[in-house]
Amino acid sequence: MDNIWTSLLGLCAGMALFLYSIKMTSGSLEVIAGNKMKTILGKLTGNRILGVTVGAGVTALVQSSTATTVMVIGFVNAGLMNLYSALWIIMGANIGTNITSQLIAFDIGVFAPVVALVGTFVCIFVKDKKLKSVGEAIAGLGFIFFSMSLMTSSMAPISKLDIVKEIFAGINNPFVGIVVGIIFVIIIQSSAAGVGILQAMAVASAGQLITLEQAMFIIFGLNVGTCLTALLASMSGSKNARRAGLMHLLFNVFGTSIFTAISFVLPVADWVRALSPNDVARQFANMHLAFNLVTTVIMLPIGGLFVKLVEKLVPDKGADEEGVQYLKYLNPQMLTSANQLGLHVLTGAIANEIGRMFMFAGENCRKSFHAVLSNDDKLQEEINNREEYIDYLNKEISYYISHIMLFDMSEKDAVTMSALFKIAGNIERMGDHAVNIAGYAEMLEDKKLSLSEKAQSEVAQMEKMIAEACNALAKTKTSSVHIKMAQIEQKIDDLTDIYREHQLERLKSGICSGDACVIYSEMLTDFERLGDHMLNIAEAAAETGIVSFGVSEFEIPTVEEKPALKAASASEDDDDDDDE
Repeated sequence: MDNIWTSLLGLCAGMALFLYSIKMTSGSLEVIAGNKMKTILGKLTGNRILGVTVGAGVTALVQSSTATTVMVIGFVNAGLMNLYSALWIIMGANIGTNITSQLIAFDIGVFAPVVALVGTFVCIFVKDKKLKSVGEAIAGLGFIFFSMSLMTSSMAPISKLDIVKEIFAGINNPFVGIVVGIIFVIIIQSSAAGVGILQAMAVASAGQLITLEQAMFIIFGLNVGTCLTALLASMSGSKNARRAGLMHLLFNVFGTSIFTAISFVLPVADWVRALSPNDVARQFANMHLAFNLVTTVIMLPIGGLFVKLVEKLVPDKGADEEGVQYLKYLNPQMLTSANQLGLHVLTGAIANEIGRMFMFAGENCRKSFHAVLSNDDKLQEEINNREEYIDYLNKEISYYISHIMLFDMSEKDAVTMSALFKIAGNIERMGDHAVNIAGYAEMLEDKKLSLSEKAQSEVAQMEKMIAEACNALAKTKTSSVHIKMAQIEQKIDDLTDIYREHQLERLKSGICSGDACVIYSEMLTDFERLGDHMLNIAEAAAETGIVSFGVSEFEIPTVEEKPALKAASASEDDDDDDDE
């Protein structure tokens, strides 16, 4: 009895060391890979084969499909990756996670203490952070093999107990095995670790305690259960983030269903066993690999249908159209998991939220001039509602930037964050000027005033110029947008000067009243300052590493073409058609 208790304690110690070692190795490898890995993950995914390859490679590097999937959900949530790219990477992540079980199948436990010792010495005596992470990864790998030896030796006497044999004999039912695998991986939080523990059990009992036929269904369950961590991580994210988490779960559920059905009619276990007839640990590793590889091959051609399925299961709610104020790309969980997601994701999410904010502000700026011409109550209400949304987004974006600035970051990242903060502030000021301009319509109505036809034509030209400026900011690459915007801003300044001269001429000739001139002069000031703020945005955008804000084009109004930048003296000829 004492031997059994000693074996149980040894098994618990081995399992604890094994789980910690896997976590230690995965975390260290992720640090070594750094933000470059996350950048590659976000960019090299346009092609499905390339996406699967990148997903498998990154997961093999960090030794955790869950870590890769959580990063993918972060990319999707930030608007940096679409669902199709996410699916290819998730497929690849399922393949890449097999590297751990394949490594474990190598019987190198005798060398494990030496490997662990070398890694530990590196951790203790090396000061460089990157090299320390390398040492931790080496030490973790050594401890993984050492813990496997410890679990195997401790499991040998336990596997001979009748009660243990009876428990494992009850797992002959495939569905029981799947449920056991799901519960097991929820507890240990790693499908690779679950396969490793199964390998230790099988080796300890020479394949008598748990057979490949039993283990295969537990392995299927492990793959389903490991999706729950990523699914929970997606719940507080955007609609597409929830879709990505659900996609990961459904992918493994479909794979499990397919393999379970096939196992009833085909000798799947016999085929896998034939690959390594005398190596039970390798058989389990190969079953794990076969499950993920075959499932990926089956699902790869129909990935588009799979994406459409999750889009139906998590439908659009049209929050923007309903006027509900919300953040589309940012959520509080991104601040707590910043180290795992990386600044690349956070920067992209903030840039996309700023893009939304700019869309609202740009639309208000354009329509504010139209409001002056039409004084439509419904249009005034739309502008005011958008302004409230702009203020909300500015407050939330500023909150996230201020918290992110507390993280350790490079000088380049700090400059980018400061630039994004400056951009958000200038967009908010654009919204304020748009409200001012729209408000002049009510002032004119209250004072029973109207603009002359000439002034109305100038207002229409202002609307067109602002729409062109917004399009320049929306579509020009941030690296060169400040040059283009400087040219447009100069045109706005020139127009302002010309229109002020026209206004004085109308005032002198008695065509325009003094009160109307004051209101029109204030409008010109807002028009000019809109150009200043948009130039500030362009200059700040050039300091960021982002390509663009990814927003759609603004509608440019059609107006009767007049030489907007004519010299004031040249435009005097057609001032006879101005009316009060």
